[in-house]
Amino acid sequence: MQSKSKTVQDYLAEIPAERLEAFNKLRKTILTNIPKGFAEQMSYGMIGYVVPLTTYPQGYRCDPTLPLPFVNLGSQKNFIALHHMGLYANPGLLKWFQAEYPKHSKTKLDMGKGCVRFKKMEQVPLKLIGELMKKVTVKDWVNMAESAFNKPKK
Repeated sequence: MQSKSKTVQDYLAEIPAERLEAFNKLRKTILTNIPKGFAEQMSYGMIGYVVPLTTYPQGYRCDPTLPLPFVNLGSQKNFIALHHMGLYANPGLLKWFQAEYPKHSKTKLDMGKGCVRFKKMEQVPLKLIGELMKKVTVKDWVNMAESAFNKPKK
């Protein structure tokens, strides 16, 4: 479920009231802990945290006119989605997150390749998400993305 909102503030205005407090806490956790250099903007119909084109002019491999995406935060029909590309690209980071999750939440980890879904708003593990955000700098992410996704063609 992608939003057509053009700004983060417009996106926030669309979030259902029963989910808004948890969503805002999660957003604040991301903004407080994400390393300097990432920019918050609308990205793929969600709130995105990206490497700006001014920092990484090559942009996203699928569309070089777009900044390199790192994390997206979205309000879906039945859950909050946190898309963390580092979890998808870095098996070590994924393993760490999966091991730490049960220490921070009583709910079972509901996860796709790089998407963590939070259905119980009161049990979003904010401290863990804060730790996750701190683990990857802009330089780390650019290097990780280049090595994971820009493999030379044979």
